[in-house]
Amino acid sequence: MLWLWIGLQALTLIGVLLYWRHLPADAQEDAPDGVVMLVSVRDDWDGGAALIAGLKAQTARFRLLISTSGACPAAEALAAAEGEWVQVVHAGVAEDEGQKVHKLRAALRALRAEDRFLIFSDVDIVPPVRMAGRLLFPLVRGKADIVTGYRLLLPENGGMAALVGAVEMQLATLPRSASATMPWGGAMAMTREVADRLDLDAVLAGRLSDDMAMGQAGWRAGMRLRPVRDLLVATPIGGGVGDLLGFGVRQYRHIATNSIGMWAVATGVVGCQAAGWLWAIGWGGWSAVAVGYGMAWGRALVRARIVAAVLEDGQRRAAWRSLAWDVVAPFAVTWAHLVVQVAAVVSRRICWGGWDYWVRRGKVERMVRVG
Repeated sequence: MLWLWIGLQALTLIGVLLYWRHLPADAQEDAPDGVVMLVSVRDDWDGGAALIAGLKAQTARFRLLISTSGACPAAEALAAAEGEWVQVVHAGVAEDEGQKVHKLRAALRALRAEDRFLIFSDVDIVPPVRMAGRLLFPLVRGKADIVTGYRLLLPENGGMAALVGAVEMQLATLPRSASATMPWGGAMAMTREVADRLDLDAVLAGRLSDDMAMGQAGWRAGMRLRPVRDLLVATPIGGGVGDLLGFGVRQYRHIATNSIGMWAVATGVVGCQAAGWLWAIGWGGWSAVAVGYGMAWGRALVRARIVAAVLEDGQRRAAWRSLAWDVVAPFAVTWAHLVVQVAAVVSRRICWGGWDYWVRRGKVERMVRVG
């Protein structure tokens, strides 16, 4: 059993080493004409001063297309101040699909003839200045059909936020195939030609998860989905215990309600690790515990190097708070990961953005406004 445990732990370390090894040495960018960035916001959006500053500092130029449900004073004020750079689209309130999806579909219908490249982004990220250019480079060079980065949660305060960040960092630093991956809607890009070929409006109709819908459509169409490994986009996270656990469960419930097979594979892998830690602490003795901690410290060291390579100076310390969990209590990270995975399949109800959705096979069956 000890040798099996050593092998299992070694695989996790090798996986993180492979991610680090495949970080590009030359993070090349491109800045073509005809780029539009699609962002959906709630009507009570505050204008995201830090986000807008980050988007205006991008090395690649683009037009910002903001989609709201109804009247959003901050979006309207931004459009009035920025002129042609910002366009606002009013989607109305959805009745049978996710609000974000509904707004993205309205944005897609508002595209102009000259829009050749589409970037999808979220409003809760801290975009590095190279984000747009890095997403566009593989598209311009014909190396991919859909390009994606991934989020790196930055805990704002408290140990629970850091624990959720540690769980997410396990996912963020998984080895990724150069030609097949699952996109993340917070930093994703494709050409207009690919969007038209997929018929994104039809792909998104009735869905709750935008990136899962687009990723699955891309797989079915045999398209090349390429990760940009050095584009781990800082995303602050905070809140109470209930909010943080709800975030983790919601992420996996998106997966489970879209692809139970994908959820089963992910849960099986984490379940093996969780069971291994239970054995090591309960019956394996000091040698088994030492192996677990040794490999965990190795992973933390490699992840610290990844964080140093991909994040800006002011963001690294927040990310390192998550790494502390792998140093002090790596078993807690694995068990917490398994808990949110299992909780995800207890219900088909997803609470998101002021709405409760009941989802089956990726489609919204029922939705109720909360509050």
